[in-house]
Amino acid sequence: MVTRMAKQPKLLDKAIRNARGLRFDEFETLLRQCGWTFDRQRGSHRIWYSPQGRRLSVQAKGKRAKGYQVEQFLKYYEEERSDEG
Repeated sequence: MVTRMAKQPKLLDKAIRNARGLRFDEFETLLRQCGWTFDRQRGSHRIWYSPQGRRLSVQAKGKRAKGYQVEQFLKYYEEERSDEG
């Protein structure tokens, strides 16, 4: 699980507390705040890449982010932070 730090974005803290509680627009804002890059969209699938090149395909569920996709992002985020230090 992702550990909390003092200066992390508020959305990251919100995602850690409740992965199923993010709106889709909040999730995409969080991806940008964490250095992820939007690559392309095909149909409803939006492809994002992490700073280290990990690929994540995301889709909205109504106005909400899919919880399992937020959890996958958090896993990748933690792994990349662990690789850095």
